[in-house]
Amino acid sequence: MRFAERVLHGVGEDGRREQILVWIERRPGALWAVGRAIDIGNRRTPRPRPDDFLFEGYEMGDALEAANNALRDDLEVSAEEGLSEQVALFEEDELLKPLERWFFGHKP
Repeated sequence: MRFAERVLHGVGEDGRREQILVWIERRPGALWAVGRAIDIGNRRTPRPRPDDFLFEGYEMGDALEAANNALRDDLEVSAEEGLSEQVALFEEDELLKPLERWFFGHKP
């Protein structure tokens, strides 16, 4: 289940504007995963594919680092393409709150 996500925009190879989604999710077995997908809503099924995932591991800090690195890289490329956006980096606190709710049996 996704705990946090960010949306930004870029320009595809064909010159069209594209939507980039970066997210952090919690998986069974106490695993964190970071995903990144382009125009996921335009797919036949808007579910992530295995190759959409950039990171999987047990440390929340490592997941945050992977997600923020991907976000920074995409923001830099988008700015070079003329699409300068302000998108907040992922923060530990926004993962801890839903993790606590999930841990105590509530939906994040």
